[in-house]
Amino acid sequence: MITLAEWRTRAALALRDGRIEEGITAFRAVVEAGQADAETWYNFGYLLRCDRRFDEALAAYAAALAAGIDRPEEVHLNRAVILSEYCGRIGDAVSELHAALALAPTFVAAWLNLGNLHEDAGDAVAAREAYGRVLALDPGNGRAHARIATIDIFEGRADVALPALRQALAHPDLSPTDAAEAGFALGAALDAQGHYDEAFAAFAAANRAALQAAHPGYRYDPRRQEALIEATIAATPRPISAGTDDAEPPIFICGMFRSGSTLIEQMLSRHTRITKGGELEIVPAFAAALGSPEALRDLPAAALATMRAQYRDEVCRQFGDVDRLTDKRPDNFLHIGLIKRLFPNAKIINTTRNPLDMALSIYFLYFDDSISYGHDLRHIAHWVGQYRRLMAHWRRLYPDDILDVSYDRLVADPAPVMAEVLAFCDLPWDDAVLHPEQAAGPVRTASVWQVRQQLHQRSSGRWRHYERHLEPLIAALGSEA
Repeated sequence: MITLAEWRTRAALALRDGRIEEGITAFRAVVEAGQADAETWYNFGYLLRCDRRFDEALAAYAAALAAGIDRPEEVHLNRAVILSEYCGRIGDAVSELHAALALAPTFVAAWLNLGNLHEDAGDAVAAREAYGRVLALDPGNGRAHARIATIDIFEGRADVALPALRQALAHPDLSPTDAAEAGFALGAALDAQGHYDEAFAAFAAANRAALQAAHPGYRYDPRRQEALIEATIAATPRPISAGTDDAEPPIFICGMFRSGSTLIEQMLSRHTRITKGGELEIVPAFAAALGSPEALRDLPAAALATMRAQYRDEVCRQFGDVDRLTDKRPDNFLHIGLIKRLFPNAKIINTTRNPLDMALSIYFLYFDDSISYGHDLRHIAHWVGQYRRLMAHWRRLYPDDILDVSYDRLVADPAPVMAEVLAFCDLPWDDAVLHPEQAAGPVRTASVWQVRQQLHQRSSGRWRHYERHLEPLIAALGSEA
């Protein structure tokens, strides 16, 4: 029989080594023995969160708070992230952040998250106030400067943003991350004013800072990406025949980042039968757990059924019992083989855009480290090529289940494009889809403010403002350009 001391040792070792299931089992044994202290509850909650058992993780974190955990404001922040990102309980997440700030009014991370939630909800005034609190505590905080500038630009006041951004970038002790954040915002403000050469210089400097800030392990490796695409194609040589899953599958929206996926989802979400899912990470989490594309070939039916049930459970927890749901995750184009095994009848919308505009839009935005190709125009061009190679494979396998939707066509003449999209999804026409600026719920992407504007074509052909700087990109894209 395993003693309590042995369970504690096993729990600590599993936590250290990242063995999630073993750690959960060991911590649960300590908890059920009635011997859990605050730290045990906290670590238990962390592992449950890693295993996507979000309700249990929330309960464990609550127990850690009740047991008097040190730095309780950080636990409230963890709960806020789970509630907002995975449970769709935005109001409860805001309450958790206010609880954190009541305990620690100088907790910058909580103010930043609060500002982010206000932005998602379209509340510019409250977001600006939260970011202002950050700058009062940390005057060089690049994220706060960048987000305030983004709101200024949205409100047509790019000139107001410039002095604060330039002052922030002049700080002698600015970290690479803060320099990147403020630098991308400076580029955006200069672009909005038509100072294109200055804007490109600011974006180039911001990308250099972002690359300096990035972990070396996340640097883009073209050969590794090519090998991944080759392995994915090899793992799915044949289409998956339609199964017996009778429930309505999600509508998956994927494609390159900055290709219009947020806009198309926002337009679809105005339809009376569609619920907007946003950038769900469920499918990428399944793919990561599989470990490699090859693992998909031998995945047993029972494992697929478990994944499908988990997907539906997570969706139900966030959105309730919905009719049709959109799952808008651009990089899900990597996982269409898995999607079609989970939901054989799924419809997939692939958003496309002029590659020069799209590449510039990626280069002009500060993504997290997972978008490792975004700091070099030649790397972006390489990623575009690999994306198109894989999409050609998926189209060969599923020609009737993938619809390409052009951003440029959509903004030029939205009605016929949306009619085609709705017919593809087996949905009747609804005039409301032509009014995406009437945001249906929070918008949780980099396009948070753009999609709240009237449809416009200003971003189509934007690359021409920067043509003199794009020789390396045009050469790398070749015929794609």
